[in-house]
Amino acid sequence: MKYQITYQAAIVIASQVESIFNEHLRLAKDRGEIDLAPLPEAGIVQMIIDAAFWASLRKEEGHSPKISLAFVAPAQAGNPLVFKQPLALTSSALAKIAPGVERAGIHLGVWHEDGEVYIWGTTTSIPNFCFVVDVSEPSLLVIKHRRFSGFGKFTNVAVLKGEQIKIVDSDSATMPDTPQLVLSLLDLTAPSYWNDAVNVMIQLAVSMRAHQRGGTLLVVSSKNNNWLHSIIKPFQYGVQPAFSGLSKLLNQDRKEASQIFWQTALRREVEHMAGLTAVDGATIVNENYDLLAFGAKIGRAKGKETVDDIILIEPVFGGGAVVMPAAKIGGTRHLSAAQFVNDQHDALAMVASQDGHYTMFSWSASRDMVQAHRIDTLLL
Repeated sequence: MKYQITYQAAIVIASQVESIFNEHLRLAKDRGEIDLAPLPEAGIVQMIIDAAFWASLRKEEGHSPKISLAFVAPAQAGNPLVFKQPLALTSSALAKIAPGVERAGIHLGVWHEDGEVYIWGTTTSIPNFCFVVDVSEPSLLVIKHRRFSGFGKFTNVAVLKGEQIKIVDSDSATMPDTPQLVLSLLDLTAPSYWNDAVNVMIQLAVSMRAHQRGGTLLVVSSKNNNWLHSIIKPFQYGVQPAFSGLSKLLNQDRKEASQIFWQTALRREVEHMAGLTAVDGATIVNENYDLLAFGAKIGRAKGKETVDDIILIEPVFGGGAVVMPAAKIGGTRHLSAAQFVNDQHDALAMVASQDGHYTMFSWSASRDMVQAHRIDTLLL
């Protein structure tokens, strides 16, 4: 079947995507990994991205499609739902079926045979490093694969927004003082668990972006109360005693954490905490995820200097590390978060913007200044 590619970004990125997945699969084989996905060749990548992009611009009964396409054969898809008659991989076919497959965790299976690429059915199970294209909103596509450990959020490879292309740069993790959250999102840490603290932070970040109201989350040390010097009193919404709904779940046995009821409880607690970040002011937790306060106002600690320049890092090719005035990175939330970390070096600050940007502030000891990682590309 001749398939004419009309979305130019698909043509531009296809060979690089094939190369990235080829390297992932090569390294996985060297580690002795099994249940590995097939390599998505450039021509297949072009077709899937092109069809997904044009489908994203269509509407069915007033709704834009939200779908996930996985390049996998039915035999590797666990317990697949297989259509009696395969569907042609076209934007119209994707838009028509989208209402039935838009829930999280459901993928439309795409495969090729005798030169034809087609949609064979649906699955909730895909192999390691499976090429996946998510349609998040009109003209916004995310290329990703399942995390090496199989837990938590998928690992993003690239984000396409219209003609804009952002390819994730794993080498950005080699910069000094890179936070564990960023390393985990880049899939550069050891296999994690659902109750791994960093994995939970990722889930909180995704949930904070999802409510689209903007918000700030501060993570402070449980070993001291120095962070109180950077909060304006009185607290409007202090929590006494600290609420430990999420921390208690994290302390449960990891075998128990694999059970579906535990995962459901975790999602509920994550949504609860992330929801509080929508309240004006900052939500404050310690590193154990005990909730200390929400709606708190950040102020400069007595005797501390006003934050001046910071380092802005985006983990994509061309992102680099740029020193810039703190006031230029964003609005009031960003500036107050930068000031908080400037005062409290052992703290982290996460800011979700209403426009979808997500920034993580931490202290770089090697550079003696605040660093801001713009990681929304990794969270989509």
